[in-house]
Amino acid sequence: MPDSIAVPVGVQPISFDVHAVRGGSAGGARDDFESMVALLAAATAPGVRSVAANPGDWGIDAFAGNLGGVITVWQSKYFMPATTKKHTQQVEKSLANALKSAAENGHTIASWILCIPSSMDGPMTAWWDRWKKARESEHNLVIQLWDETALRKKLLSPEGDDVRRGFYETYAQAAPSPVEQLRLVLEVEDDKAAALGSALFIRQMTEAGHEELDSAKRQFFNADLVAREIAHKGVPAEVAALSSADATLHGLWEMQFNECAAENTIPALHPRVWRDVRNEHDKLPKALRLELVHSWGLVHRLVDNRKAGWVKHWRQIAAEHTDG
Repeated sequence: MPDSIAVPVGVQPISFDVHAVRGGSAGGARDDFESMVALLAAATAPGVRSVAANPGDWGIDAFAGNLGGVITVWQSKYFMPATTKKHTQQVEKSLANALKSAAENGHTIASWILCIPSSMDGPMTAWWDRWKKARESEHNLVIQLWDETALRKKLLSPEGDDVRRGFYETYAQAAPSPVEQLRLVLEVEDDKAAALGSALFIRQMTEAGHEELDSAKRQFFNADLVAREIAHKGVPAEVAALSSADATLHGLWEMQFNECAAENTIPALHPRVWRDVRNEHDKLPKALRLELVHSWGLVHRLVDNRKAGWVKHWRQIAAEHTDG
């Protein structure tokens, strides 16, 4: 049995089965869990990045450091409902691939962290302890384990709270009150629409080949009104709900971006993300009272805030962009 983790009053217990529900398949569950781990690593360590598989990912799901120097590697394996000795070969192969790629590409792995959403059974635990000690001595590196106990502890920490909300709390929202009203979707006045023409999210869409942008401006405009209202009122529950929605939508974008980059299908990124947002919309925090237009607009805000983009070189565009 894993060590018990105290759950604060009012916090939904974390179930890693959610990744199979969200992902819809074994491959989807693996990808969703990997995305969560990358975000959790980024929340708890500085400078964490992911490596897209193009065609291979160098044995790295997420890393911190410099690929020309010394790095820490996070390796995700969605082993459910328990991690047993049938998984030993996958663990060994993952570390071997990472070390082989490091030797070929000129970086050094100082720490390798295996992330699993379950606990190891007795035989696997005994194997892991022996294997870990032997590999650390052989390769002069530190090997760590983020199993379900360690992951829950990190997700329940202040640093991991946004990730927990984005991946797990969205599946436990209370049903809306029968009298609860969704927000109005407003038109964008001509002068405001013209001003949005120089915004970064419009630049990203133009770079991706989109020509008609009026609906994108309306989506952004309405979502930005919601975000500004929540920031102005400062109600903690609403601020937390918006943070949860942003984390969820960012995770959807990141998973699709990594897939499209790996498949060389970046032009399909925008419709794929829009499809996922439509599917996820009803699971976003009900306290926000969002229409689908607002949810799409929140993705545009992520782009405008330099956290996402619609082309492979989106970071370069964001770095060079200056609002007119």
